[in-house]
Amino acid sequence: MGNTQQSVTMHGAFITRTGGPEVIQTGQLVVPEIGPADVLVQLEATTVNHVDTFVRSGAYPTHLVFPFILGRDLVGTVIKVGPGVADFQIGDRVWTNSMGYDGRQGTFAQYTVVSTDRLYRLPDGVEAAKAAPVLHSAATAYFGLVREAQLLAGETVFVGGAAGGVGSFVVQLASIMGARVIASASPSDHQWCEELGAEVVFDYRMDNLKDKLAAAAPEGIDIWWDTSGHYDFETTLPLLAERARILITASMDAAPSLPLGQLYTRDIRICGFAMSQATVSDLAAAADMINILLRRGQLRGRIGPKLRLSDTAQAHRTMENGDSRGRILITP
Repeated sequence: MGNTQQSVTMHGAFITRTGGPEVIQTGQLVVPEIGPADVLVQLEATTVNHVDTFVRSGAYPTHLVFPFILGRDLVGTVIKVGPGVADFQIGDRVWTNSMGYDGRQGTFAQYTVVSTDRLYRLPDGVEAAKAAPVLHSAATAYFGLVREAQLLAGETVFVGGAAGGVGSFVVQLASIMGARVIASASPSDHQWCEELGAEVVFDYRMDNLKDKLAAAAPEGIDIWWDTSGHYDFETTLPLLAERARILITASMDAAPSLPLGQLYTRDIRICGFAMSQATVSDLAAAADMINILLRRGQLRGRIGPKLRLSDTAQAHRTMENGDSRGRILITP
């Protein structure tokens, strides 16, 4: 396959040390070379994820090669392919959601080198701006519900922080898989959660939330996933059914009290996981599901501010301050 011509340099957002949003720089970088099994992808859209801020700050230790380009997700177009690549060709529209970690440079640049085992075709007719906010969070929802909790149709799932980036996709995927979804969110987000598939939505600030949940699920909750990272196991465990699963994906510094007796006597499991640890096989399985649902128009992502690469520091501040109700969309 032939290769198109591209610039020697590219615009990107990067860091030369870890720290606050102020360490983010934007400027010209050398366009990276591709390996035999790599492709070069031109950016159409990406988003900011919480994990991006953890990597940038140093809170999530990982191998960084400076200057380190930020960003996890990417929707774009293949413009160059390595000699060993057979599955992709120039002009293909593609996506990835596992860059910017473990030595892999990120996606906040005009061009990104992606290994083909981490790259997936974008379904025909799907817009980049609609796909980008879905990729990371929908995969996280898949790992939690399918790989970790092994959700079965008919089970009851509680989703805390259901209007958030991950929570929204947990609600959608659980509903699509045939679960009954109970959620908590701010009152202004209740309609959004119901549109995504939640049967019942409560105000997370209610004093009697425990009683409301017990009444809504008298036979117990099968999967408990508080994506907001608030853990109160002494309150939570009595609400769970036997063989329930609790999913842990937030609040790195949380150290709640844990009544162990209620776990082992009722076969309740606590499953902690991070998408950053997913294998390429895990990622491919999640990608298959994401593409099926994107093709069907069944995944909805809430889009917040639309910014440019040059606004990356502002985007990280907005994310960390909780000032956006949707994914911050970044375009070239």
